[in-house]
Amino acid sequence: MDLDFRRDPHLLLDIVDQMHAGVFTVDARGRFVAWSNGAERITGYRAEDVVGKPCSILEGEYCRGFSAVTEMLNAPNPPQTLCEQECKIVARTGRELHLAGTVRIMVNDQREVTGAVGTFTDVSSIVRANERFEVLQRQTHTEVAFDQLIGQSPVMLEVKRRIRLAADSDVTVLITGESGTGKELAAKAVHALSRRSAEPFLPVNCSAIPESLLESELFGHMKGAFTGALRDQVGVFEAADQGTLFLDEIGDVAPAIQVKLLRVLQERAIQRIGEQRLRKIDVRLVTATHQNLAQSVATGKIREDFYYRIHVFEIRMPSLRERPDDIPALAEHFRQELSSSSGRGIVGFTREAMERLSAYHWPGNVRQLRNAIEHACVTASADQIGYLDLPLEVREPMRGESPASFEGWAAEELAERDRILDALRQTGGNKTKAAELLGYSRVTLWKKIARLGITS
Repeated sequence: MDLDFRRDPHLLLDIVDQMHAGVFTVDARGRFVAWSNGAERITGYRAEDVVGKPCSILEGEYCRGFSAVTEMLNAPNPPQTLCEQECKIVARTGRELHLAGTVRIMVNDQREVTGAVGTFTDVSSIVRANERFEVLQRQTHTEVAFDQLIGQSPVMLEVKRRIRLAADSDVTVLITGESGTGKELAAKAVHALSRRSAEPFLPVNCSAIPESLLESELFGHMKGAFTGALRDQVGVFEAADQGTLFLDEIGDVAPAIQVKLLRVLQERAIQRIGEQRLRKIDVRLVTATHQNLAQSVATGKIREDFYYRIHVFEIRMPSLRERPDDIPALAEHFRQELSSSSGRGIVGFTREAMERLSAYHWPGNVRQLRNAIEHACVTASADQIGYLDLPLEVREPMRGESPASFEGWAAEELAERDRILDALRQTGGNKTKAAELLGYSRVTLWKKIARLGITS
């Protein structure tokens, strides 16, 4: 069989119709002239549905589809090479199709446009696979970003919701909350979920840097700008360009620095100390404080215009007292982290230890809880963290704490606590005599005193 299609035009037509790809031609006005069998198989539209009609009949949602071919034909200087094209159209069945192909503009001997010829294939399955992959990536990215923000209590779910909202834009964020609540972790999560995640995240604790050095730290300086400026120095605003700058304890910044920060936020430019020109920057600013900034405005410590410039979108980190249901998960997270790093092989907590952890008021919040678990991992002599392994301040109830504070304790435990307290009162606090009165050994009494949260 002779397969030389140059000598047999009918053979060329058969070859085109057998191709998996769709083949089409349009005239100089952008009307379909030919539509191959492959084009029918891909789109569902037959030749009689499209031939003689304008390219614009094949469009997709938010995409002009084949209309790009007409635009190419009408361009002042139509491209003379193969042009790669991608578009969406709606198939005859109503299904959205993603197409990829090439178009070539045809001209005659007088260099006049006579039409175009194009081919296309269906890449919908590839596009959808990529979309699913991107969704999985975003989910994994979110899980990593929230890896250190442990907890599923309602207040923590709200924190995570607001972090996602902040990450979707470049809004200036103020993170508030008591010391030890995880404000820097929240700032890192905002950065990790944002479009800037591949760029730098630079944290600066404003309260840890003397006022005389903070301006240079933030904005940089030029050589000779002041005594000791032996070379040019880049500030953190420049170093964080395209990324995120996290200024912790923003409430401790002096009014003079506030004015300069306000200018940076308004002009998106910084000026090094000792330099006249402005340097443009593109930085996402996240600030944090444990102070009541509104109150600081009232006392004059914080400028009102500065307050409103940084207080655009607030994320409030709850204290540990507001989310006691998260304490077991946090404690377990820290146990796994710390016991693994120490190689101690501690596998869990006793019931008494976990109950005390959940009942304690945690003035130092999550940071204090982590320190308590680290202390317990060092002192634990068994494979579980027990009540006596916890730091003394955690074991000792708050002043004035009553049996009602031990909600969830068994009735016999409360009764035993009362018996021991009564014996101690009768013996004037003498533990040896109280142990004899109760029929315990002195060591047993000491352990029960510690376990039941009895103070001297």
